[in-house]
Amino acid sequence: MTQDGGEGGSRGIDRLVSVVARLRSEGGCPWDREQTIRSLKPYLIEEAYELIDAIDSDDVDRHADELGDVLLQVMLQSRIREEEGHFTFDDVAGRLAEKLVRRHPHVFGDAVANDAGEVLRHWEAIKAEEKDGGRSVVEGVPRHLPALHKAQRVQARVARVGFDWERAADVLDKVEEEIGEVRQSLRSGESGATREEIGDLLFALVNLCRFLSINAEEALQESVEKFKRRFQEVERRVREQGRSVSGCSLDELEAHWQAAKEREKGRG
Repeated sequence: MTQDGGEGGSRGIDRLVSVVARLRSEGGCPWDREQTIRSLKPYLIEEAYELIDAIDSDDVDRHADELGDVLLQVMLQSRIREEEGHFTFDDVAGRLAEKLVRRHPHVFGDAVANDAGEVLRHWEAIKAEEKDGGRSVVEGVPRHLPALHKAQRVQARVARVGFDWERAADVLDKVEEEIGEVRQSLRSGESGATREEIGDLLFALVNLCRFLSINAEEALQESVEKFKRRFQEVERRVREQGRSVSGCSLDELEAHWQAAKEREKGRG
């Protein structure tokens, strides 16, 4: 496949490298030229979330566009490092290829992995060897990850080395234990203790999600969207009565809420 306008019908990735270099060069784009590694950080996060939205939309054209936007962030950062004399995009790609080969000995070597669990155990063991075995299994989880996602990643890592529950019922017992501790802290009136216990409860709930192979971040996102849909239905019903939500009693709003839930279930 060739790219229109590319020199000599060069491959898309070669053309992209050339385009980004031109944007960053003298006479290029003023905005692109003034970007730094740090100034690009929020754009990378934003583009990653837009990519997730595209995946959820099932729009393949949008998916391709958003993948390109994420790739642009990689290209820009690589170009900046090349200008500083550190590495190029080709170095980034080469390192990734080497890492993938090294961490997949069951594909590129003689190791055996019969399921995804074994693959992950191999992966963690090889990572530990790469760090001379002195690195904790919970290190390396990005601190800027959303808290639910971060909790699930940490829990998954320790589970791979055997620190895990045996049954879902045991995890649920832990959730109920944490609820009891939240109640106790509320009775004590200690706000700091309540904050800590609520954090522990959330952590336990995420652990239950992980144990049941449920993505906690996605589950909460879906619940937020469900809440928004139902509350918008409440607003619609109130407007039909010529009233405002703020002018309704809590009992009236609850009745509209239950009606919205029933309507949604009926549609389902």
